[in-house]
Amino acid sequence: MTDGGTTRYAGVRAAVVGTGLIGGSVLLRLADAGLDVAGWDPDPATRAQARARGVAAPDTLEEAVAGRDVVFLGGPLPTLPRTLARVAAATASGCVLTDVGSTKVEVAEAADRLGLTDRFVPGHPMAGAESAGLGAASTTLLAGAAWVLCPAPGAATAGFRWLTGLLVELFGARVVPMSASAHDSAAALASHVPHLLAGALAGAAQRAPLRDAVLALAAGSFRDGTRVAGTPAERTANMLLGNRARVLHELADVSAFLDGLAAALRAGDAAALTARYAEAAAARSALLDRRYATRDRTFPADGDHAAEVTWLRELGDAGGHLTGCRVDAGTVAYTARLPVTD
Repeated sequence: MTDGGTTRYAGVRAAVVGTGLIGGSVLLRLADAGLDVAGWDPDPATRAQARARGVAAPDTLEEAVAGRDVVFLGGPLPTLPRTLARVAAATASGCVLTDVGSTKVEVAEAADRLGLTDRFVPGHPMAGAESAGLGAASTTLLAGAAWVLCPAPGAATAGFRWLTGLLVELFGARVVPMSASAHDSAAALASHVPHLLAGALAGAAQRAPLRDAVLALAAGSFRDGTRVAGTPAERTANMLLGNRARVLHELADVSAFLDGLAAALRAGDAAALTARYAEAAAARSALLDRRYATRDRTFPADGDHAAEVTWLRELGDAGGHLTGCRVDAGTVAYTARLPVTD
């Protein structure tokens, strides 16, 4: 099945290794776009499930990735360095490698140790669900998602440009360029600490003497606040441990703010409570009502790309994203969107 949505990337041969929720959604979307794509998962039942959905799923990883132009790596975070080494050994030097893991420093460091920084682009689509596995994957899960890519100067910049174009065209992605360390710091507060808070709230309810009454009264605020507590526990633990130092740093700031709320409540200080909630509401409002301005930027296609990568990382750190990337006549042209601040 195809939606005819791809033009520049119509002839691309792709593979996805690790076809759980995110990897499986990448796989299904690439197949839906008409690409020649194969998936591989260590679980035979998952491979059979992929075949039942009309996608090629060879029995060996090496067969799945052979002759491919791009390989997306999924699977549990602790396995990614080993998987990267194995995939690199089974693919040609021109094959672009990327991953979909929720932390970036560890796998980026592994790529450096393996001498793969010329073709590995760390990545993280910011989307998900509390369910898991290929059965929960869909062609639309990643549509329009913010998708972090970590550009590096040198040869890897070419892979970043190519991958940016593919993600924008096939997924409608908002590509957010960041360094691996900046990603892990931002993701700690944007994604990882919320898993701790959701777990704490749901865990407290589970232990409450009036547990069933609490659940009977639970409405939108409880459901929204505990949604990610339903994520498979092992996956959450891997994510938190993979970014432990940054998560604990951000958790300390969250705890300090919570302590301020508790102190105001304990003191019966309505003004202090109101002020803190007004401050929190400003962030919520900025999230729901973000306005952007378009910016275009060009760089030489050749060279060491240091200035290009600096600009890209500054764009991501400022809350911006890319909506286009094209290389023509010796230049690379980016279309970017930057938040408008009042």
